[in-house]
Amino acid sequence: MRTVTVVGASLSGLYAARELRAQGFDGRLVVVGDEPHPPYDRPPLSKDFLTGRAHEADLALADTEELDGLDARWLLGVRARGLDARGRTVLLDDGRTVPTDGVVVATGAAARHLAGEPRAGVHTLRTLDDARALRADLTREPRRVVVVGGGFVGAETASSCAALGHDVTVVEAAAVPLVPQLGAELAAVCASLHRRAGVGLLTGVSVAALRGTTAAVTGVDLTDGRTLPADVVIAGIGVVPNTAWLAGSPLLLNDGVLCDDGCVSTLPQVVAVGDVARVGGTRAEHWTSATSQPRAAIRNLLAGRTVESARSVPYFWSDQYGSRIQFAGRRRDGDTVRIAEGTIADVVPEGSGFLARFERAGRTTAVLAVDRPRPFMRARRELAAEAAGIPATAGGPRQGAS
Repeated sequence: MRTVTVVGASLSGLYAARELRAQGFDGRLVVVGDEPHPPYDRPPLSKDFLTGRAHEADLALADTEELDGLDARWLLGVRARGLDARGRTVLLDDGRTVPTDGVVVATGAAARHLAGEPRAGVHTLRTLDDARALRADLTREPRRVVVVGGGFVGAETASSCAALGHDVTVVEAAAVPLVPQLGAELAAVCASLHRRAGVGLLTGVSVAALRGTTAAVTGVDLTDGRTLPADVVIAGIGVVPNTAWLAGSPLLLNDGVLCDDGCVSTLPQVVAVGDVARVGGTRAEHWTSATSQPRAAIRNLLAGRTVESARSVPYFWSDQYGSRIQFAGRRRDGDTVRIAEGTIADVVPEGSGFLARFERAGRTTAVLAVDRPRPFMRARRELAAEAAGIPATAGGPRQGAS
């Protein structure tokens, strides 16, 4: 392989570029990114950046010296529009083509938008430019904010808006937000964080329409007939993997690029990582997946076949209303929930949190913690050790490697 092209210049794309050099690839490296910005960290966008505690410089994932050290050609502010039938040429929307021997698909995902005509004051929060626009809207006098979607991004954004002194209401279509991730019982506990902070939470209802003009949104009509006045509306209703540019290529697509357990697509010279990759049947929209998958993906790309699996114990975290929620493992419906430390009641009145274990057939399948970081890290290490076949009493700190 003389040339490798990484399509996507965010977290997983940067990690793929790093792995290429770390694993000895000394050929031509091209990185294509549709945003004009160098790689930056997305999780702070809904938290510290939105509240002003972090600035744009704090978001950088690498400094100029490191980027120069990768000896890559960075094509930023340009979109990939196609991959030729053999997977050997990346087509760009400015008419250029990039001949290549290998491709890393790291194009991530795009935020879903609310239906209807665009209106000023209606936002999504996925990119740095999204966050800039939303932050500008929130620096005015206290505003009436409606967050549509009670998932992690929606909840974090609502938390930040509340911290800035705005009147916030969260609208969630499900009876309880985050049930697929956390199960009904513990999802209800985490939903209580909204109420603890004085944020309204309306569940079991959806948005019927937005009110206002193209110049300003004024309200949100709900499917139950109510109308919420609003100066700012934020859609946190999920994402769509960025695979449209791959239509017509030989790659199999189904809510992402279909890959084996090693991130290898249906073409051995094309691998996929991060939010766009469906690895072994699962697409994980988490920071840790974007940083852990490139190691195996690049090894397999350079080998020309799958020699290493990229599957690891899933892990994610979320900061909301001064509390940290952490989850690791694979929960399934029917798992038994056991509170291992603290109590559920500790979350709302005390803020001291709890550690819960999901169990099946006498084994822990997942763990959830609210404001219990140290016990959680121990439990996460145990899960990782069990997944790797390491006895729980062996290995010490090495069990935490993931």
